[in-house]
Amino acid sequence: MRGFSGVVGLVAAAALVFGGLAVVGNLNPQRQLGVGTDRLGPDSGEQVTDYLARAETSLLTEGAEPRWGSVSFDRELTAEQAYAAANGVRISLVLFRVPLDRVQTPILTVGVPGSERSVLNSTARAADQIQESFGVGDRQAQIEAVSQRRLLSGCACVVTLVVRGTAAELSEVAGRDGVRAVEALPPDAVSGKFAVEPLLPEYVDIVGPLPDDGPIPAE
Repeated sequence: MRGFSGVVGLVAAAALVFGGLAVVGNLNPQRQLGVGTDRLGPDSGEQVTDYLARAETSLLTEGAEPRWGSVSFDRELTAEQAYAAANGVRISLVLFRVPLDRVQTPILTVGVPGSERSVLNSTARAADQIQESFGVGDRQAQIEAVSQRRLLSGCACVVTLVVRGTAAELSEVAGRDGVRAVEALPPDAVSGKFAVEPLLPEYVDIVGPLPDDGPIPAE
């Protein structure tokens, strides 16, 4: 009987401990690392002016903690131009899209360690991502082929950078020539746990599908 009472006592004590931990957890909630709820870039269907205002507001924060942010340009840039626009802020991702009039081309994302060489080499790495998986003569295959050729020639095709810096550093980048918007995430955002959607230069009024009825150039 005494042994049974001891077991009951241990169970009751354990329940109190776990109950206390649950209360502490509720009072101090932790970011769920497995759930990617953060996002950089505009939402589908969002007014461009609304996104620009939202991005500007995201920089109005205090504190010197580094944070992840996206840098969108008012035109496509070469890798050299994009690196210069970042002005020393560490670059983590380079997003490419080959501009073809009224033709939808793929968005290609290249991860870089932030060095100048890695950013300059990212154009060739983006070209390597293109897989001509469609039959000869197929429209998508033609788009991929011309996109690959232009990337290999070092085209002005960078549309967005993902960078890491303080709010002050990101605000300084936002004021540079050719930068259309800089958006910052909260400082507790986790690398690899947030989505990135580029603000393409072609997005003027509303973010949405672009025309895809134009002829594909030969080169």
